[in-house]
Amino acid sequence: MSSESSSCEPCTTLVRKINALRGPNIWARDTMLECRVEFPEITTFVSNWTDWLVSWLPALEPTFKEAAKPDADTLAKLLVDITLHLQSRTDLQVSFGKVMPSSEAGVMRLIIQFDEEAVARAAFELARRLIDAALHGHTFDVNAAIENLRDLAHDICLGPSTRAMVDAAKVRGIPVRRLTEGSLVQLGWGSKQKKILAAATSQTSAIAEDIVQDKDLTRRLLNEVGLPVPQGRPVRSAEDAWAAANEIGLPVVVKPRDGNQGRGVALNLFTREQVIKAYEAAKEESDSVLVEQFAEGEDYRVLVIGKQLIAASRRMPAHVIGDGVQTIQELIAEKNRDPRRAADHAAALSKIRIDSVAMQVLAEQDVTPDSVPAKGRVILIRRNANLSTGGTAADCTPEVHPTICAAAVEAAQTVGLDICGIDMIAPDISAPLSPRNGVIIELNARPGLRMHLYPSEGEPRAVGKAVIDTMFAETCCGRIPIVAVTGVNGKTTTTRFVAHLMRTNGWRTGLTSTDGVFVDDRKIDSGDCSGPKSARSILAYPLCDAAALETARGGILREGLAFDHCDVAIVTNIGCGDHLGINEIDTPEQLAEVKQCIVAAVPAHGTAVLNAADPLVVKMVETFPRRTIFFALDGENPVIFRHRIQGERVIFARDGSIIRAEGPNEEVFMPLAEVPLTLGGKIGFQVENTLAANAAMWALGVDGEVIRRGCRTFIPGLDQNAGRFNVLDLKGVTVIVDYGHNVDALKALLGGLRQFPNERRIVVYTSAGDRRDGDIIDQGRLLAAEFDEAWLYEGDYVRGREPGEIMRLLSTGLNGSSRVKRVESVMGHLKAVDLALESAKPGDLVMIQADTADETILHMRTNHGAR
Repeated sequence: MSSESSSCEPCTTLVRKINALRGPNIWARDTMLECRVEFPEITTFVSNWTDWLVSWLPALEPTFKEAAKPDADTLAKLLVDITLHLQSRTDLQVSFGKVMPSSEAGVMRLIIQFDEEAVARAAFELARRLIDAALHGHTFDVNAAIENLRDLAHDICLGPSTRAMVDAAKVRGIPVRRLTEGSLVQLGWGSKQKKILAAATSQTSAIAEDIVQDKDLTRRLLNEVGLPVPQGRPVRSAEDAWAAANEIGLPVVVKPRDGNQGRGVALNLFTREQVIKAYEAAKEESDSVLVEQFAEGEDYRVLVIGKQLIAASRRMPAHVIGDGVQTIQELIAEKNRDPRRAADHAAALSKIRIDSVAMQVLAEQDVTPDSVPAKGRVILIRRNANLSTGGTAADCTPEVHPTICAAAVEAAQTVGLDICGIDMIAPDISAPLSPRNGVIIELNARPGLRMHLYPSEGEPRAVGKAVIDTMFAETCCGRIPIVAVTGVNGKTTTTRFVAHLMRTNGWRTGLTSTDGVFVDDRKIDSGDCSGPKSARSILAYPLCDAAALETARGGILREGLAFDHCDVAIVTNIGCGDHLGINEIDTPEQLAEVKQCIVAAVPAHGTAVLNAADPLVVKMVETFPRRTIFFALDGENPVIFRHRIQGERVIFARDGSIIRAEGPNEEVFMPLAEVPLTLGGKIGFQVENTLAANAAMWALGVDGEVIRRGCRTFIPGLDQNAGRFNVLDLKGVTVIVDYGHNVDALKALLGGLRQFPNERRIVVYTSAGDRRDGDIIDQGRLLAAEFDEAWLYEGDYVRGREPGEIMRLLSTGLNGSSRVKRVESVMGHLKAVDLALESAKPGDLVMIQADTADETILHMRTNHGAR
């Protein structure tokens, strides 16, 4: 069962869709693939199909032995288990998997943890192929397939140096985001962020990198400050190289002036022929070549991070030891089978290669790759000890003498590198630095860290932690204050209000909402930006000191959260829900499970701000116990009362004022009459939004006077809160523009309208097409009791319905009303607005439901003089 054969059999599974949940999600805090897979009934399969799987993946034998008939449940579980196992074979640490039903017969949802998305997708596809091959009794070269998967992982996973820093950052609680397929990684958010690229950081000097790239300049700078360096000079030709060798004194080293990873370096050269060959090899790597004095002693790599020597390794060039039987080529192949070795830098060691430099080194020892060295004879494959050319390294950090430590730190500071790999030659690194013991032969920017992380011998060193500790102060975790806002209604207004209060506190603030992405007053993206992509753009913005992030259900279901933690999570309400019947979310309870993801993201020092009047919201803190501030219009709410008895914080309205309380202690924070958003406290849902935003700032520790000043200056007009209960006066007609578009929002909106005295009332209204028929009809019934004229329209959100269908459903709800005297259906929302305003007379009230708020507001400003 080892050679793979092709099959014309139909696939036993059909993948409908794969979502990569790249942040905390409804299933777990970890990244997950959510795979919707259809499992048609299988009638033909070999009886011993599980034996095939056991022979390929014996580690999963207990799982396979439990499998019986290949029905949907069995195959789904096997797909999950095999995908997880295949990822682990690439050294990725994953363990969580789950199978969930769907609303479609034969379709299952497979939840599979991943570390690297591309590897997980490839592992999932390989798992499908393995199951198909087993069911049909086809052979499969599993080892080759797994090796290909490992190669993919090596290509795309972070290398050991970057991974060490990323892991150390995570231990410190610093957020991590990989920005490219390479090694560019963002650590932290907003104005607190820094970046790493391999072993370079945001603090690494470009000038210092240029200096150490020029080995002759580096040597001269170190010599000027009295650090020990070999004599040498640049040479212009092969003959000049030999002349320099004689000037300096044999033996010598020939190397590229600006090379790296030991390429083109030749050591311990005594003869003219050796020098000339070495010059030609170095010339292939660089336009300029150096000849330097050869230093006797052992080869060391010393790592300086910041102002400390963090690690030191004794390096040994690539070599083999003869056994009297095998050729050098065979001995190299045997050594390369060490699982720690790989073709690139992703593993602890690199494979040993035979190239032109290696051939020259072998020739100097009078052997070829086909020679059989005597037992015990050491054959060098390279003379330089770089890991990238197959060398090994043994940790010797405790042995380094303090004088050598001091010299290494001084060398790094002389050129200005924050992370510096220093190549030294010393007969005894434990002895004091002296003219005969210790010479610095090279400084390296972006040094490889793997020899210190995975030494061939000795103790690994925490070099990743050392880098992170130089980038971030002990008390800094690279985070900015984040307030995440979700709920069914009030999200956008609350998020805007929070952002305004943050700005009032002096923070440059990023805002994401259904109306765009903003940094302070500057709009950097438009449209519905309440998903994780927009949130990530704010968290990556290098000038943001704080973030207010509207967090909609769609983004959570599609991709998870953009952040691992938020300082404050506000849930405005759930009510009877919205967008039900989509993506397996059919009930308000299921919707609450989605929304509570942001509550789960609140850390121990954070706060959940929850609506005490909504049982589904209250239940969230029972599921995910968090420090909580409850808010409510009614201070006698039993949840508020119970929370106060427990000594906790609450915020509510009483006698026209905002009241803040902690346990039995309370303060009248400010009158609602001073909060323009609430229209003097008359608009209940805006009072709730105000309480939620105030609670968030209270939780962040913002000064009360700053909060009060922000409340007084947040104006519910077209500039600061466009499309959310904007009250306009157009030639004596009271016009209210609002985005409300579901049953609960409409109920709250109508409650607010009852505070206005206008007798004749006109409505411009639509509903998004992705609501259930009954929800749209219910909205029509609510309108029927409140308005004299209804101008129904269809805009941009029909979402798969037939033209006119939404207006017909709304009309069904309006039918039979004793109040509504006129119902008109119009294609296009701006035309409906114009016709309704033409019909209005001074003293009337016109309520405009704007499904595209930006376009409606612009139209009102341009064509009707709205301000």
